[in-house]
Amino acid sequence: MSTVLIIVLIVVVVVAVAAAVVFLGPGRGRVGGGGLKRRFGPEYERVLARHGGDAQAAEHELNERVKRYGGFRPRELPRERHESYVAHWAGVQEQFVDSPQKAVAEADRLLSAVAVERGYPDGETEQFEALSVHHATHLDGFRRVRSAARGDGGTEEMREAVVEARALFEALVTDPRPLGRHTKGSGV
Repeated sequence: MSTVLIIVLIVVVVVAVAAAVVFLGPGRGRVGGGGLKRRFGPEYERVLARHGGDAQAAEHELNERVKRYGGFRPRELPRERHESYVAHWAGVQEQFVDSPQKAVAEADRLLSAVAVERGYPDGETEQFEALSVHHATHLDGFRRVRSAARGDGGTEEMREAVVEARALFEALVTDPRPLGRHTKGSGV
């Protein structure tokens, strides 16, 4: 083998190693910064505000959620349960005309029940955290429904909360997998 060929091979190996370091360097193994903003959307901003703008604290919390719930795979709903939940949601929407407060409270209970049946945790904090990892773009509607069910807001706020929460409901009853970053909105 000639000296020139050996030098060319060494240069190629050095360039390949340098490229690997750049693309797979420090911090690439964890989700952070921009990745968390994209993954969590409005939930990122909510957590950031709760931490007083401390991005490092917010990102630590969100990374912990990903570690805790990122591997979670929800259980599928049996066909009859799916149909029952869909009919129940339709009833909630119909009930809204006559009794908005009762409809919002029922929407809150229904969302939580579907999440639990799919295997998400039962406690409020844990449930929201787990849902935020897999359905971050739909979580605001559930939060608004929960707030409205506690008596916060007027009729229009309750209506908007139920409309917004429908996207999470549909994601929970129709997709056997969590939607994560690949979520689609739903119109009402």
